[in-house]
Amino acid sequence: MAEKELYTNDHDIEKRMHNEGLRDHDILRNTESAKEEVMHFGHLSPDELILEKKLKRKIDSVIMPMVVLVYLMNYIDRNNYPAARLSGLQEDLNMSDTQFQTGLSILFVGYVLMQVPSNMFLNYFGRPSYYLGFWTIVWGLVSAVTSQVDSYGEIVACRFILGFVEAPFFPGVLFYLSKWYTKSELNLRMSIFYSGSLVAGAFGSLIAGGILNGLDGARGIAAWQWLYIIEGVLTIAVGILVIFVLPDFPDTWGKLSPELKRIANRRMAIDAAEADVDVGGNMSYVRGAKLAFSDPKTYLLAIMYHCIVGATGFQNFYPTLTRSLIPDNDVLALLLVAPPYIFIVFVSFGHSVFSDKMQNRFWFFLYPLAISTIGCFVFMFTSAFGPKYFALFLLNFAFCSFGTIYAWISNAIPRPPAKRTVALAFMNSIGNMASIWTPFTYFDWSEPYFRPALGIVVALMVICAIGACLVRWLLTKMNRELERLENDDVVLSDREMEKLRKTAEIEGCDLAAARQLQKGYRYII
Repeated sequence: MAEKELYTNDHDIEKRMHNEGLRDHDILRNTESAKEEVMHFGHLSPDELILEKKLKRKIDSVIMPMVVLVYLMNYIDRNNYPAARLSGLQEDLNMSDTQFQTGLSILFVGYVLMQVPSNMFLNYFGRPSYYLGFWTIVWGLVSAVTSQVDSYGEIVACRFILGFVEAPFFPGVLFYLSKWYTKSELNLRMSIFYSGSLVAGAFGSLIAGGILNGLDGARGIAAWQWLYIIEGVLTIAVGILVIFVLPDFPDTWGKLSPELKRIANRRMAIDAAEADVDVGGNMSYVRGAKLAFSDPKTYLLAIMYHCIVGATGFQNFYPTLTRSLIPDNDVLALLLVAPPYIFIVFVSFGHSVFSDKMQNRFWFFLYPLAISTIGCFVFMFTSAFGPKYFALFLLNFAFCSFGTIYAWISNAIPRPPAKRTVALAFMNSIGNMASIWTPFTYFDWSEPYFRPALGIVVALMVICAIGACLVRWLLTKMNRELERLENDDVVLSDREMEKLRKTAEIEGCDLAAARQLQKGYRYII
């Protein structure tokens, strides 16, 4: 057979590679044309790199502001409950401390129950703008309606429903961003996305402080009721904006030229070392679930995420922590929440930039936990205002690990989409289970040191560190296997051949070039 036929007749290539057990060096002859073809399909050309920069600027200017804005409203609506406590909600509804904590945790019961079904349906639905926009409008409506509750039972019901309708957003956005950004770009974007919650931690407390100070009793409505009404109406407006502004995927975004659509798809295929689509089109979601739950990384990362969510559970009690510093001034206690959050927004950006630049997740996940642990001990064993308030700044370093673990999850389970969708939702549901039980660790009698709760925080961070070490070991082992497959003497298995065919189909190249494209891929550790 002529050399040219080796690159134009896929049937012959498959027959020889699979049936006759021929190896790479039998297929990819060392000719200049073969090298050029391989280089073309394995990398973007100089002209394509210029277009890629234009594409990323366009994506960043539209997608990131939208998802950050929605997450800001998501976080505010979810966490206005602790601020409402300082605005008189607990007294007006005659709630005990235990009842208040139940109202805080019940949100996450609904949140956890909806995670996996929601993300599976999102992948099937195929219109993130409509899907995410719809649920944003719904949770804004639920938040606004919460202003009319007048009993403990009603607030618990509203909190449960709020968790149920908020559930589709977070895992949906993680999956959505992983369809637009490569693994080397994700950590920064995940941190920018997560900054929405950090900004909300500051912005939400400032709004609550302003409402408490200026609207209490206006038109016969209590301050905590105004809090729910104003924030709920704002969220509904943002949800409508999402439907009309947020693009779905590159192939359907009308503002992208055909060239940019092609670059968007090619760069994701190159990044994953194979096509980022489900084998055979829409993979069965049952099959995707089986793949996700048979991967040990799914469980390790889920446990780590559970621990990091539990460790940062102090965010649900931030107004209570700051009030322990100044017991007689609720407005100032709310205002003191803002500086630690604003500080960590800038820190997390720098953290993410360096993590992406160094292509490292492990160490960038660990060091914030160490700093937060120091903050726990400072808060637990000092009594002066200065050291205790400084400890809150140290505690917030744990939020840096959030952005890193989001990127690590998407990198560790990169494909296929049906598997990644289920894995992300499962991890998020397991992670947020921590928010069901952690509220019951912040006892009023432990104020102002909160040693039982912060002691648990330290233990959770230690478990996180152990989990990170195990994930690092597992990914290192998998990278060694990938390196082994680059050996020209390795015969491809049936499963590896099927992946190769799908990559060649999406790339528009032959199997030989697709085989070369897969070389060089590594998990980020």
